[in-house]
Amino acid sequence: MKRQVEVGMELPELVKGPVTHTDLVKYSGASGDYNPIHTVESFAKAVGLGGVIAHGMLTMAYVGQLLTDYASNDADLVDYGVRFRSMVRPGDTITCKGTIVKVEPSDKGMLAYIQVQALTQNNEVVIKGNATLRFDR
Repeated sequence: MKRQVEVGMELPELVKGPVTHTDLVKYSGASGDYNPIHTVESFAKAVGLGGVIAHGMLTMAYVGQLLTDYASNDADLVDYGVRFRSMVRPGDTITCKGTIVKVEPSDKGMLAYIQVQALTQNNEVVIKGNATLRFDR
């Protein structure tokens, strides 16, 4: 069955969280990023952050899951990049969204260009970016 992919289509939203301190400790171990701004409350406050913040790459991974869930076995993720717009903190719930903005044929199938974003429960944009999925012929 061939997937219908059209400009303007929205990917099914992915909701993650609320983010916990335990999530940050686990991600530190998985990623090797042990910067104390992510896990040590007193340190994060001392450097002016007001408390620990989530790893930007953790939030980017949430959006990556949105893309790979949508791609399933029908497509490959061939390009993905974001800009970090704001911080994610423990207690935040993150909603990941994507909209197909361009579709074009390629020599290996069809390319779908997608604008992505991640927002907190207060609709604060924490990530904006773009991705490309290649669907096989």
